[in-house]
Amino acid sequence: MSVRTIDPATGEPIAAYEETSAAELAGMLDRARESAVRWAAVAPERRAESLRDLAVALRSDAGALAALATREMGKPLAESQAEAEKCAVACDWFADHAPGLLRPEEVRTDAIRSRLAHQPLGVILAIMPWNFPYWQVIRALVPALAAGNVVVLKHAPSTTGCALELARTALRAGLPEGLFSAVVVSAERTDEVASGLIADRRVAGVTFTGSTRAGRAVAARAGQALKKCVLELGGSDPFVVLADADLENAAAWAARSRFQNTGQSCIAAKRIIVEEPIADEFNEHLLRHVRELRVGDPSEPGVTIGPLARADLRDAVERQVRESARQGARVVIGGQAPDRRGFFYLPTVLDQVEPEMAVLQEEVFGPAVPIMRARDAGHALALANQTAYGLGSAVWTSDLERGEEFATRLQAGHTAVNGMTISDPRLPFGGVKDSGYGRELFRHGVLEFVNVQAIVINASHGPDDDRTTASE
Repeated sequence: MSVRTIDPATGEPIAAYEETSAAELAGMLDRARESAVRWAAVAPERRAESLRDLAVALRSDAGALAALATREMGKPLAESQAEAEKCAVACDWFADHAPGLLRPEEVRTDAIRSRLAHQPLGVILAIMPWNFPYWQVIRALVPALAAGNVVVLKHAPSTTGCALELARTALRAGLPEGLFSAVVVSAERTDEVASGLIADRRVAGVTFTGSTRAGRAVAARAGQALKKCVLELGGSDPFVVLADADLENAAAWAARSRFQNTGQSCIAAKRIIVEEPIADEFNEHLLRHVRELRVGDPSEPGVTIGPLARADLRDAVERQVRESARQGARVVIGGQAPDRRGFFYLPTVLDQVEPEMAVLQEEVFGPAVPIMRARDAGHALALANQTAYGLGSAVWTSDLERGEEFATRLQAGHTAVNGMTISDPRLPFGGVKDSGYGRELFRHGVLEFVNVQAIVINASHGPDDDRTTASE
């Protein structure tokens, strides 16, 4: 069976790739396991040099990588270029900092010496989605490599070309063969192959980014196999605008947060919650920014809204908006697909949205934003936390002390005060509740897939010595 990729701007085929056969997959896992043994023995400082080489290769290949991402999933070209650069920045950051993060930690005990060492687990399976086809791979891959692990990638079928090109870039950077491998799997066989990989004894851990529904299945399979997993799942991020906020800046950032990547982001501002007294004024600012968005061919300069990555994704947004309007939401702008080929949907704003409506009950993965009106700040906080998700969030206020206090009460893995949620290698990234568990990036990402080994060195003495502590 072959995997075919489609240009979402035209609906036309791009390329076809042969699926990885069972024999090829077995060989890939064997090479990965052998590479894991060798890579674990490499000093963290030497591994850091390889990450720096990868950063150089990513910058060298940035033009081709960006063009391919734009063609395979419809991301505006400027955003694809920024994504490639962000990947290189992450490589540089972990090259600079990972050796220090992995340094053994001395601990005071009754022993002569006690320390904590960090041992890599081995082969990590990364199951990644299509919406940031390089960044989501890199933020799992690079901390894992820095810690001494190796990675086998099962990418989304629609971005197969991106997966293979990223693996080739790693080889061109000089990374040893087997450190990073990409499996080609069709949508029809994804569940079967992923289940087999999770159960395989050569795989030591799993990192997954995707829907909550799929995350539950991955967690169940990893649990059955007693393997560590990290889950970065869906979000319904609140963007709270309090009455004392700078409304122009808040609106500009709200538009950027909601409509980046054509709204196909887990950490987009999926629910704008505004205090009633300033809601109309805020909406005027927001609508001005939305009208400035340019829908079109994502490869053209100046286009800010491309197509959705697949036809079914466009259809889902269209249904969610239609059902919400039927339930009483007011479509202020957009609300339909334009009359053109490809999987486009117009930037859409809905006002007077209530919690029971489809655009709030479900995660909206596209260019549509609901606005909720709150009676006051307390009501805004209650609405913000009235969700099963807990990935990102934001609050806007002119009082920074008030904003920080409000932030501590938001149930999310990341909260921005007077800003938007942005993943950054200098900060841990992940969620709570139905948005998953575990962390990527920063120190936490490096240490997710290591064995924290306690090493205790004692003087030779008998078991009756007073220094001997009670056993468990």
